Amino acid sequence: MPAVLAILGFIAVCATILFTAAGRTDLPFFWAVIAVIGAFMLATILSVDRELRRERMRPGAGGISRRFRMMMMPLIVGSWIVAGLDVGRFHWSDTVPDAVQIVGLVTLIAAMALASWAMRANRFFSPVIRIQSERGHHVVRTGPYRFVRHPGYIATVIAFFFGTLAFGSWLATTLTIPYAALFLARTIVEERYLREHLDGYTDYTAVVRARWVPGVW
Repeated sequence: MPAVLAILGFIAVCATILFTAAGRTDLPFFWAVIAVIGAFMLATILSVDRELRRERMRPGAGGISRRFRMMMMPLIVGSWIVAGLDVGRFHWSDTVPDAVQIVGLVTLIAAMALASWAMRANRFFSPVIRIQSERGHHVVRTGPYRFVRHPGYIATVIAFFFGTLAFGSWLATTLTIPYAALFLARTIVEERYLREHLDGYTDYTAVVRARWVPGVW
């Protein structure tokens, strides 16, 4: 219940920010994006085991990069503010065709599905880079981890870009650049940490070579 309430609160706050910035609520794509994000977040948190829910809410001791959420949140909130102001009030760059917005919404759904799959496959999907020895932490090789080493990260970056595109604001999509850079840096740091601290991870990287996209990186 605390996790569900936290997600509902997050969605409510984001929706308030978005529509306050827009100054109107008659924006169907805004509602659609909120519904997709909220539905996937709730479905995912309810489908994982209790220990992972606890870890997601209150990560255990140790590890590094414990302020990553704090660094990520201003970009998320900023994208919603920019999209609201752009589409609802000032029309700086709200020329995204409806067909492109639909593609953005569909791709957002696919990206959220990938992120959900990654979290359900990896019971150690913590917001903190740490070895969860108290939970028997080991290398996960199932689900999307058979193809890429950080499916949750690439899914989140894709969801950010296509979510802002679905809003209908070209300007809001530009925030994907610092957002992706943040996750790129996080991936590099996490790779180094796991190689040094998680048994079997170096062998895993020799089998699954792609960090985000097979054949690219």
